[in-house]
Amino acid sequence: MKNPHLLVHDHKDNVGVVVIEGLKADTQMLCVVTHDNSSFELLAKADVPIGHKVALQDIKAGDTAIKYGEDIGGFVADVAKGGHVHVHNLKTKRW
Repeated sequence: MKNPHLLVHDHKDNVGVVVIEGLKADTQMLCVVTHDNSSFELLAKADVPIGHKVALQDIKAGDTAIKYGEDIGGFVADVAKGGHVHVHNLKTKRW
């Protein structure tokens, strides 16, 4: 298997984490689910820095972000499948 572009921790997750430098829009990403080492492909819709998240499905404002199978925050804007997820469209629910 070639090196992945994106890691997803759990099949319940709706975001994954970019694990390469310089991910460019229109890259067909290899995505690996660390829970069971399964994989899938997803088209990146934007340039995304390493360590930032990508939406695994179309997401609406008000939806919950799921990473590690857990709630990590709420979306404040719509994000298309393959879109960049970061502080511009995702906020913590703590405050």
